[in-house]
Amino acid sequence: MTKHIFVTGGVVSSLGKGLNAASIGLLLEGHGHKISLQKFDPYVNVDPGTMGPFEHGEIYVTEDGAETDLDLGHYERFTNAVTNRDCNCTTGSIYYSVITKERQGKYLGKTIQVIPHITNEIKDCIRKLATPETDIVISEIGGIVGDIESQPFVEAIRQLGRELGRENVLYIHLTLIPYLRAADEIKTKPTQHSVGMLRQAGIEPDILICRTEKALSDEIKEKISLFCNVDKESIIEEQDVKPYIYEIPLLLVREGLDKIILKKLHLHSNGSRLDKWLNMLEILKNSKTIIEIALVGKYIEHQSAYESIYESLIHGGISNATKVNVKRVESGDIEKEGAEKHLQGCHGILIPGGFGERGIEGKVEAVKYARENKVPYFGLCLGMHCAAIEFARNVCNLKDANSTEFNASTPEPVICLLEEQKDIEKMGGTMRLGAQPCKLESNTIARKCYGQEIISERHRHRYEFNNKYRDIFASKGMICSGLTIDNELVEIIELKDHPWFVAVQFHPEFKSKPTSPHPLFSAFIKASINTDSNISQKNSI
Repeated sequence: MTKHIFVTGGVVSSLGKGLNAASIGLLLEGHGHKISLQKFDPYVNVDPGTMGPFEHGEIYVTEDGAETDLDLGHYERFTNAVTNRDCNCTTGSIYYSVITKERQGKYLGKTIQVIPHITNEIKDCIRKLATPETDIVISEIGGIVGDIESQPFVEAIRQLGRELGRENVLYIHLTLIPYLRAADEIKTKPTQHSVGMLRQAGIEPDILICRTEKALSDEIKEKISLFCNVDKESIIEEQDVKPYIYEIPLLLVREGLDKIILKKLHLHSNGSRLDKWLNMLEILKNSKTIIEIALVGKYIEHQSAYESIYESLIHGGISNATKVNVKRVESGDIEKEGAEKHLQGCHGILIPGGFGERGIEGKVEAVKYARENKVPYFGLCLGMHCAAIEFARNVCNLKDANSTEFNASTPEPVICLLEEQKDIEKMGGTMRLGAQPCKLESNTIARKCYGQEIISERHRHRYEFNNKYRDIFASKGMICSGLTIDNELVEIIELKDHPWFVAVQFHPEFKSKPTSPHPLFSAFIKASINTDSNISQKNSI
């Protein structure tokens, strides 16, 4: 029977349930087990696709085109699991499914209630991942225990504990042990209350992972064990990790978490194999070369808005034995003060995806700076649109060039709405989404990076390069180096007379891992290192 691990949180949100679930998955894979991961979010949106970055952070896109929570990015970066639309369920999606079935008469006239109908739907979502090929399903419950929104999910996993047998189910509770500096004391009371609420809901946690600034003494662990009814050996200390989240699995190994999980679930081990992960960390922590990459966006004050991009830049650094410092540049500041003030001295410039007109002219100025000063440039989705607009205006002399997203009546629509999008009215889940094949032209940067003709990358967009401008762009030195298989859509553009200038319609950051960096990020970082032949001497530490 497939085993199940449920990860809940207490005291406060944003403790890192997703990172811990991903780390646990990595450790169990290291012992030879096949794992799947999923996230339950308690908000009523059907999915996060219509939520803004300020509200939700990054929208992570799966191979099958689901718009999901950013924690699924952690799952894929840490483990070999491939997520899909079944790996992220919200309160909205659960109720939507139940109400649809009710409208179809599938409940045979019964009164629809939270118990059993909503909880049954949640359990069905969990069971979907328990395939014969999966040894362990790790399910993360969003929010914290005690939230009204989380109650149906907590109840559903309580019921599964009874139905599947406690020998097949493990409850891991992530909690905060605050340190009061004024009193110089560690306080366990918030954790006691959190576990108490979990127990009131009918769940006895098997393992506590305690986020803490300070080391937990034996006395503190004994106190937590006594009041929370958890074995002392199952109280896992997790001190804050800086600067690399990829060290979290090693903290858990040092605390023996993997062995405790195997013991409690009666699972075998083929011997822990983390060599690849350890080698990656060795390179990450000991690289001597440092470069600075400017990320020009409009959500830069929110770390999670560009989470996968920040991580992918680190991955590109790992493949080049280089530390990458990201300079976060607000595109609006470039509009006010000019590109040179904010970009001078940076070794590479990246413009991420996004929506809306705010800050666009600052991004276009950043592209111009990169093109004219021969600074390596990498554009992602909207970053490709900005590159096309800048090139059209300043090289092709199409002064009014723009995207119809920003100016519907522009006389030079170098970026325009996809034909398939023109009659769409609903916003959720209606973009061009998920994995799409792409054909690469020979003798191009893109072809050299990938080393093959046909690739597949994940998309999330409504607007596309206007084919009417292909010829004039080509005549001025901008190559369409990647196209859809039918040659209808432009997927990659790059400049001929530039050290490294590549912009893509897709989101390569969704497929990069620390142990397997994406080839475009690796090449971008390599080119950025080469912008200064003396960089190693200047930045050696």
